[in-house]
Amino acid sequence: MAEVEEAQPTVDDGDVVKAEEPKNDEKALDDRTPLSKNAQKKVLRQKRYEEKKAEKKALEKEHKKKEAERKRKEWEEKLTNVSEEERVKLIESRKNLRKERMEQRNEEKEKKKERLMKTKEFGQNVVVDLEFSHLMTPNEIHSLVQQIMYCYAVNGRCSSPAHLWLTGCDGEMGSQLQRIPGFDKWIIEKENESYIQVLQDRKENLVYLTADSENVVEELDLNKIYIIGGLVDRNRWKGITMKKAEEQGIQTAKLPIGNFIQMSSSQVLTVNQVFEILVKFLETRDWKTSFFAVIPQRKRCQADSEEGNADDTVQEENEQKDDQMARKKTCGENEVPCNTLET
Repeated sequence: MAEVEEAQPTVDDGDVVKAEEPKNDEKALDDRTPLSKNAQKKVLRQKRYEEKKAEKKALEKEHKKKEAERKRKEWEEKLTNVSEEERVKLIESRKNLRKERMEQRNEEKEKKKERLMKTKEFGQNVVVDLEFSHLMTPNEIHSLVQQIMYCYAVNGRCSSPAHLWLTGCDGEMGSQLQRIPGFDKWIIEKENESYIQVLQDRKENLVYLTADSENVVEELDLNKIYIIGGLVDRNRWKGITMKKAEEQGIQTAKLPIGNFIQMSSSQVLTVNQVFEILVKFLETRDWKTSFFAVIPQRKRCQADSEEGNADDTVQEENEQKDDQMARKKTCGENEVPCNTLET
C-alpha cells in the first residue's frame, strides 16, 4: 500500500466536489472530512511538506533561469571581444562539445537498454499490482502513475535493475499510463490481466509484500516474484493487500524495516519507495544501506535521522535527478517524462 501524495476531494451528499483550501487548517479538516484527528494531522503535515517542496522547486527553477541568462550573456560578450578567427574557433569548439555530450547520452541510453534487456531474462522480477484503481480517486490514480514513473526512472539508473511488471493495466489506470510520452517503449511487462492469471504457472513463487505479514524478507530470491500493492488510499483500506494474498493462496512477506530503522509513524511506504529499496538492495545486498538511502528523514525517528543525514543528501540528489529526467518533454526508450512530479 502507498501513502497519499495529493489532496483528497471531499464528498457532500454523495457528489464529489473539488477540495478547497481550508482557511483554518485543522478546523476545516475536522468539519469537512471523516478522518480521525491523527489522520488529519498527518494530512496537514504532508500538505505543509508539499508546499515547502513546491516553494523550493520554484526557487531552484528561478535560479536556473538566472544562471542560464548569465551564461548566455557571458558567451555573447566573449564572442564580441575576440577576433573573427578566434570567434569561429570558439563556435566550432562549442559545437564539438555539444556533439560529444550527445554521443555520451546516447551511449548511456544504450547501456541502460542493455541492462534492462539483460535483467528481463536473468534479473529479479517485481510486480506492481494495479488492480485497486476502483478504490482510488482520480487524484490518487494520478499520484500512483507518477510513482510508477519514478520506479522506471530509478530502475533505468540502477546498475543492477529489476525486471518491472505492471499488471491490471486497464480502465482509468491504463488510460493514464498510456498518456505518458514514450510509455510504449518502456522495457517492462504490461498486462491488463491480474498477476495471478498472467503468472499462474509460477504461483508458488509469488510473494506479496505487505507490512501486515508476519514473514520477514531476509534476502531477495531470484526465483521469487515480489508484488507491490499499487494503492494510494490514506490508509482507508488497511490490510487489503494481506487479505487479497490470503484469498489467492500466495505467500506474503514484509521488508525488515523494523530491524534497522525506527519509524516515526507507520511502516507504510509509497510504491516507488518500496521499489527503490528493492533495487538498492540488489546493488548493495545490504538492507540498512538501502533503507537509509530511500526512506525520507521525516519518516524516521530522531536517532535514526541523525545517523542517516549523509544518506539523505544522496537521496535528495537522486530525487532531483528524477525530477529533471521526468520533466523532459521528449522520451527516449529508457527515460521517463512527466509534466509534474510530486512525492
